Amino acid sequence: MKLNQLERNIKSKKSFLCLGLDTDIDKIPKYLLKHSDPAFEFNKILIDELNKKIVAVKINTAFYESRGASGWTSMEKTIKYLNKNYPELFTIADAKRGDIGNTSKMYAKAFFENLNFDSITLSPYMGGDTVTEFLDYENKYPIILALTSNKGAQDFQLPNNLFEDVIVKSKNWKNSDKIIYVVGATKSDFLKKIRDIIPDNFLLIPGIGAQGGDVDEVIKSCTTTENKKILINISRSIIYAGNNENFVIEAVKKVDEFNSSINFK
Repeated sequence: MKLNQLERNIKSKKSFLCLGLDTDIDKIPKYLLKHSDPAFEFNKILIDELNKKIVAVKINTAFYESRGASGWTSMEKTIKYLNKNYPELFTIADAKRGDIGNTSKMYAKAFFENLNFDSITLSPYMGGDTVTEFLDYENKYPIILALTSNKGAQDFQLPNNLFEDVIVKSKNWKNSDKIIYVVGATKSDFLKKIRDIIPDNFLLIPGIGAQGGDVDEVIKSCTTTENKKILINISRSIIYAGNNENFVIEAVKKVDEFNSSINFK
């Protein structure tokens, strides 16, 4: 998917919402366990019901990889289902990979070619060669960690403004206009500064919902009437809003609440 198509979808749907599928087999409604692939069934129900209200889907690979081959199968079935039935939804592999060039080349092949995700989250800590292989793919996008929403961001990212060095340095990489940056909603004091450094790149913003980030502050700091280049990821607050047969009804309510809370101009 081209990013200008994603921006058009955001404007037409009046939503920044990225649905996070952090699908934990121990937390999904028990009645789904009768299915041969409960995790996929859970994902499928949510996607079918919410696709018109969201613009992206982020699959957190840890929740699938932790289950070995069966979990990988669930993830593979989910991304194939999305690509076949809802190609207008931007897809993210939240894998947080980051390694030397020849290894990154294999990661890029796995997630961009074999699984056909639109994007993947990456840790840039080892430098530019961890990202280069992902930048060479047409209509595929690396999402690099800049300033994350977790408390541990205080350890390395904030001292001496290391997150800012990451952003400024990456602006000089080839095809850097394709880079999407992870910026946590819980770090609202830095949102405006980051947007000033990268006014034209997409931002992936976690931290709304369970982590307590402020939607209004994010939108005020990171968007304008013309520029709607943000994705706000919400996972647990939506997918676990209900815990029985009503789970998808409760998920729809949460999504509607979120979308209606946005003063979209």
